[in-house]
Amino acid sequence: MRTAAGGQRSFDDLGTPLADVTFCVLDIETTGGDRNIDLITEIGMVKVRAGEFLGTLQTLINPGRAIPPMITMLTGITESMVVQAPAIDAILPAMIEFLGDAVVVGHNVGFDMAFINAALTRRGDAEITNPVIDTLPLARRLIRDEVPDCRLGTLATRFRLDHRPSHRALDDALATTDLLHFLLERAAGLGVLGLDDLIALPRIGAHPQAAKLKMTTGLPRSPGVYLFRGAHDTVLYVGKATNLRQRVRSYFGSDDRRKIGTLLREAQRITYVTTPNVLAAEVLELRYIQQLAPRYNKVAATPQKYRYVRLSTDEAWPRLSVVNEATGAGVHLGPLPSKANADAVVEALQSVFPLRRCTTRLGRAFQPQLGAVTCTPAQLGVAVCPCAGLADSNHYAAVVAKTVQAMTTSPELVITALQDRLTSLSATRRYEEAAQVRDRAAAFTNAIRRQRLTERLREAGDVGLQIGDTTVHISGGVLVGTAQEGQMEVGLPLAAPDMPAFAAVLPRHVVDEVLCLARAFERTADSVTVVWCSGRWQWPIDAVPEVVGRTPRLPADVAA
Repeated sequence: MRTAAGGQRSFDDLGTPLADVTFCVLDIETTGGDRNIDLITEIGMVKVRAGEFLGTLQTLINPGRAIPPMITMLTGITESMVVQAPAIDAILPAMIEFLGDAVVVGHNVGFDMAFINAALTRRGDAEITNPVIDTLPLARRLIRDEVPDCRLGTLATRFRLDHRPSHRALDDALATTDLLHFLLERAAGLGVLGLDDLIALPRIGAHPQAAKLKMTTGLPRSPGVYLFRGAHDTVLYVGKATNLRQRVRSYFGSDDRRKIGTLLREAQRITYVTTPNVLAAEVLELRYIQQLAPRYNKVAATPQKYRYVRLSTDEAWPRLSVVNEATGAGVHLGPLPSKANADAVVEALQSVFPLRRCTTRLGRAFQPQLGAVTCTPAQLGVAVCPCAGLADSNHYAAVVAKTVQAMTTSPELVITALQDRLTSLSATRRYEEAAQVRDRAAAFTNAIRRQRLTERLREAGDVGLQIGDTTVHISGGVLVGTAQEGQMEVGLPLAAPDMPAFAAVLPRHVVDEVLCLARAFERTADSVTVVWCSGRWQWPIDAVPEVVGRTPRLPADVAA
């Protein structure tokens, strides 16, 4: 955020306590209401901090044209009063210097800023982009029910402000300054303590649950996890945030998801846990959701829904299946987010490799029944049928070997075949079939990418990583603890999920956390420094091929 003085504001500046914020209240008078045609005739500015006046700036301005009689009647400013006054171009440098990096305040301040920025643009200068507070919407949010309207004159009279507006720039700026201080006192009851709170208040104040904003008063502006709690201190919802205060207060304003209204109605208090960085907050959020299962976190995937794709190797004729647990001999892919997702991966593999599709268990001593009826997939030519004795075991073993390759080291064996099929189907206008191929290919690509991410992180073993000023300690793919520079390592409030050292396949109860960490390291591989590593650290992962291009939109005649 660029200020008039040329400095760069950070979010920490916006979180400055209001007592430390310098406000510059301004008002202008003009020859009319069109910023493209009309010109400024007077500027008044008042600078304050912590309720203390720091200075004022007031000057008439010669607009270089006649002042309409109606404007003279409204403001009392005549042509004779401005004939000796400086032009706007001579005043703008002093005005910008007086403003500095203060927060601009005005009543319907958009009008004033439009004229000032238009004058700056005509002069060839940059526009003012300081933070802006408009006391008009603030008044509408805080005191609208107490007054007939929110005009500056009405508010000054009703609340007996020290200064009264007179359609002269400095008088109006002084009255607006009094109004600002009055509104800040009212806003404190809604937990408005920092500049960011004040900027957000106009839209937050109208929220039906705005009275509960006081629950956010103690929230810090740091990374962490927040917990909405209801009756009997039950956790209703868990979320993570880069800035706890900003995120939680946003629920009372810009967040319009349907469930938010009922969540806020039920919420009775908000607790939080701070973390040294956002990554730790993401992990802690996952652990809370898994352990507490909050009612309003239903959209989050639950480990109970996860499934594995298994290629059995303890049978004479291996086959693909979707299983709940990665048990038994075989090659496993997963855990994947749902059974539907796992089914799509199986369909992608089966559409390339003619593995048997029957569910009959065929042990090592299996003997085919000659003359038996072949299964439907075999009749269609998309699968072999060992039950009827029509399959060659050596050929089938080669197919199984290719399937293992596709599920582990060579996913292109599937993607290339599906790409060719997609192209062929699209060329012959078989769009619905092409869409199925595309979806299966996407499911397979995503499954392989998930697998590689989790396996790569687990291969690192016990590893310490430096990210900025924080050291992250990971063991077996899960977060053990963090330490900031100059501090001892501390664990997260919730213990890391158990990760059996002997588990060849990733247990589904830890997959979300391992994926969260792996994806973070994949994004920031260039900025991560390895402090120690008991295994192998190698990022980013190998690229996973995917089907390119899109299936055309269904023509109207086909869609119909």
